[in-house]
Amino acid sequence: MAERKLALITGAARRVGAEVARHLHERGLDIIIHYRNSEADARALAETLNGRRADSVHLLAADLDDPEQVRSLAEKTLAVPGQLVLLVNNASTFYARSLLDTSDEDWLRLVHSNLRAPLILTQCLAPALSRAHGSIVNIVDVYAEKPLKDFPLYSVAKAGLAQLTRASARELGPDVRVNGVSPGPILWPEQGQDNQQAVLDGTALARSGSPTDIASAVAFLALDAPFVTGQILAVDGGRSLAFHGS
Repeated sequence: MAERKLALITGAARRVGAEVARHLHERGLDIIIHYRNSEADARALAETLNGRRADSVHLLAADLDDPEQVRSLAEKTLAVPGQLVLLVNNASTFYARSLLDTSDEDWLRLVHSNLRAPLILTQCLAPALSRAHGSIVNIVDVYAEKPLKDFPLYSVAKAGLAQLTRASARELGPDVRVNGVSPGPILWPEQGQDNQQAVLDGTALARSGSPTDIASAVAFLALDAPFVTGQILAVDGGRSLAFHGS
């Protein structure tokens, strides 16, 4: 029997991460669902997917603000039976904090989860991914290119993740491909923007997308694009064509 192929998806219990997990599972990958606080959602998703294919989903908890927990997450990932072929750095913290009000705690919460955790996971899992000729997909953001007002640290962290994507592609090639997906308006954050109509008005397609749009892009880059690396695919309905940082 062929060794089962594994994907680790951070922040996969809910929202976009959960849809990425469902989509990759449908494509035949076994899934490691990382979560921090959403244990009930993670267990419900795992139960559903395991019902479709037995013992195909595993759960791992970690606080990505804590570097040691991130390293432990990597160690536990490598202990799961199967061949690790994909890392999806999806987990993200998002909330408003103006530049002059930014604190050390904000730096910890916004930069560690959005940038440092993907870096540590890339470092720790690169050897296994190299052996499997696997790939990494980072979930970036259109605001990595043009900052969102009142979200400077978030924008900086995502810009760093975009550059980490490109740098990792150079460092880890030819054995590991590294790409990114840059969502536009998909699911509105639970805390954050209150100008939803203005955002949609500035989007070429004049509507929001769905988590499936992001999941399909992740699957394409991970499974269907063997000659693509170091690229960041905007899945934003044309938001980046004419956005004004609002």
